[in-house]
Amino acid sequence: MDLLLSPEDLAFRDEVRRVLAESLPHDMRRAIDLTTGFIVDPEISIHFHRVLASRGWSVPHWPLEHGGTGWTPVQRYIFDLEWGRAGAPLYNASGSHFVGPVIIHYGTPEQKDKYLPRIRSGEDYWAQGYSEPGSGSDLASLKTKAESDGDHYVVNGQKIWTTNAHKANRIFALVRTSSTGKRQEGISFVLFDMDMPGITVRPIIGNGGDHEFNEVFFNDVRVPKSNRIGEENKGWEIAKYLLEFERGGRVLAGQVRGQFAALVRLMAARCPDDDELRARLAEIGTDLDAMEMIDISVLSTLQTGGNPGPISSLLKLRWSQIRQAIAELAMDAIGDDALTWMPQRPLYETLQLPPEEELALGMTPRYLNSRTFTIMGGTSEVQTNILAKSLVGL
Repeated sequence: MDLLLSPEDLAFRDEVRRVLAESLPHDMRRAIDLTTGFIVDPEISIHFHRVLASRGWSVPHWPLEHGGTGWTPVQRYIFDLEWGRAGAPLYNASGSHFVGPVIIHYGTPEQKDKYLPRIRSGEDYWAQGYSEPGSGSDLASLKTKAESDGDHYVVNGQKIWTTNAHKANRIFALVRTSSTGKRQEGISFVLFDMDMPGITVRPIIGNGGDHEFNEVFFNDVRVPKSNRIGEENKGWEIAKYLLEFERGGRVLAGQVRGQFAALVRLMAARCPDDDELRARLAEIGTDLDAMEMIDISVLSTLQTGGNPGPISSLLKLRWSQIRQAIAELAMDAIGDDALTWMPQRPLYETLQLPPEEELALGMTPRYLNSRTFTIMGGTSEVQTNILAKSLVGL
């Protein structure tokens, strides 16, 4: 890859590496390494986000006029790759990568002025209110209802699998504003403050022992209609636009490269001479190389103001499978020791163990959590159907 970089890009890469090295102290790196769930706690990641915000780097994928960096696609790729390789935490993808681009594309000037600066700075932490009991893959069947009452909606219903809702101060949600016509035509996209009267959050503890998911209940919640993004009953278009960014709007190569590097260290310590496992490791490495090339093509589209389109489903599908393959190989490398694990981070955060032992200790809950990669954000079956219709024409 270095052979393709200009001297300016190489200098930029060195600057990114320097900033990352200076901004990720040992304690933060260890806390990140001990994270067995999907997301580093915002109390930890906010410190790194503020460093990036002070340099104007917190939302490099946004248009320049809204606080983006104006980097070239190659620079964007370098930044995301080095970020992942360094194990740097992402503060709030639901804000910076999901609702942020939606507000930029569909929001009013007032909404942009209110929300975008707070996302850039990290002042706001967003949750995503899409899935409901019985409305996951079939999102158009959602039942959370918003009834018109003057300048407000009165909202009643329930969301589920809401990541970090217990940490968020805002949530964007799909609500039903009409029950006539096609199901997709009666949905609106609305922003809520989490402290609005009538919003209740109930925890869901995953089988890996982590508290990241929640149920969110809306009981006669009054929300101003000025919090609606786009037109009433046109939220399905916005929802699809957001999902393209969720599934393919950010480079995962660096993040997965970091996980792959940890797997290499683990195997070197546990099973350096197992040819079968080494062959599987090489296959994953080859898949990573291929996916990086696709990521670069998507970055070029985003840089010119476009959205990822159907290719986002391919990215979601393959990255989910590769991340699961890494977790599965790690379990095989650990062997019988995978049966001995501590399901909650607080139980072992204070332990002083060699790095490889700490790494092994967290692999079982990581594996258990990884089973949802091919479900959350849209199941693999849904992604396959999208690809079959949009790219193959079936």
